[in-house]
Amino acid sequence: MNNSLLYHIRFWEYNLYAPYWLWLLLLVPIVLVLRYKRVEKSEGVIKFSRPLKNLKAVAFKPIKTLIITIYIALGIGLSALIFAMALPYLPHSDTTENDFGEGIDIIISMDISGSMMATDFLPNRFEAAKQVAKEFIDGRKSDRIGFVVFEGEAYTACPATRNYDYLKQTIDEVQSGVIEPGTAIGTGLGTAVARLKSDSLSSKVIILLTDGESNKGEISPIAAAELAKNKNITVYTIGVGKKGIVKMPINTPFGQIMQNTQVNIDEKLLEKMAKMTGGEYFRATDENSLRKIYQTIDEMETVKMVNSTVKREPPYRPHTFMLIGMILIFLGLMTEQILLKKHA
Repeated sequence: MNNSLLYHIRFWEYNLYAPYWLWLLLLVPIVLVLRYKRVEKSEGVIKFSRPLKNLKAVAFKPIKTLIITIYIALGIGLSALIFAMALPYLPHSDTTENDFGEGIDIIISMDISGSMMATDFLPNRFEAAKQVAKEFIDGRKSDRIGFVVFEGEAYTACPATRNYDYLKQTIDEVQSGVIEPGTAIGTGLGTAVARLKSDSLSSKVIILLTDGESNKGEISPIAAAELAKNKNITVYTIGVGKKGIVKMPINTPFGQIMQNTQVNIDEKLLEKMAKMTGGEYFRATDENSLRKIYQTIDEMETVKMVNSTVKREPPYRPHTFMLIGMILIFLGLMTEQILLKKHA
C-alpha cells in the first residue's frame, strides 16, 4: 500500500458534510451478527472439502481465524461505505486567499437538445460548449457558478457553488437526450432565474446558450426575461451554430445517420431577451468565436475587490472509501460462499 493511499484512508483527518449518515454504523454489528447466526443455523456445521461435525473439534484453528477475518472484512467494508455516504473532505483543502473578492452569481443555462450534436463544431456543438464553459469557469475567482440544462424541459444540474472541481465534473457528466425533447428557451431561463435566490450576491448573471428556436415550455422566453429583469439579473444570450446547412445526426429505424439540416436560430428573440435585462446577444459560429464570447463576458463581469478574502468550498472525497468498502465486501462475500459452504 503506497503512501498516497495511506494518506487518503486516514479517516480521522476528514471533516464531514453529512455526518448524520454515521448513525448507520450502529447497524453494522447487528447485520454481521444476524448474518453469522444464519450461517450457524444452517444445520450447525460448516465445511470446506468435507463436512466438519463441530468447528471446536478442530485442533488447529485456521478455520475459526478465517471466519473472524471474513466478518471483520465485511464490517470494515460496510463502515467504509457509510463513511463515504457522510461526504468526507479534508479541512486543509479549504483554501483561503486574497483574490477577487465580492464576486458575482452566475448561472450557465445550456441547451442540450439533439441539434446540439451538429458537427459544425468539433467534435460537436454540445461537447465544444461544455469545454468552453469549463474554461470560462477556470478563469473566474470568487464567483458562485451554477449549471442549468434544458431541452423540452429544464433542470438544475448544479446549484451555484464555488466548488469549481465539482461543477466541472457535473458538466462533464451531463448527457443529451435524457429529458423531454424540444427547445424550451423560456423554461431554461426561468429555471436559471429561480436558482438565483434572494441571498445571491449583489451582481447576478445568466449566460443562456442555445442553437434553436423555442418550441416548448410552460413559460415564454420574453416572460422569463421579464422575470430576470425584475430581479436585476443580467442575461447574456448566445446563439450557437454556423449559418446555413450543417450536418446533424438523425436517428432512423436503420440506425443513426448524418443529415444536412438547416440552422434556424431566433436571433431577434435572443437579442430582445438580452437587451431587456441589460445584457447582450452574441453569435458563435465555431469554437474559437464561442471562446471569445465567453472571454468578452468574463471581462464585462469582473468585479475586483482589493484585499478581500476568498474561501473555496473543499471538494468532498468519498471515492477512496467507496472503493475500499466495495472491495472488502466483495472479497468477504466471495470467501464466505466459496470456502464456508453450508452443509445441507
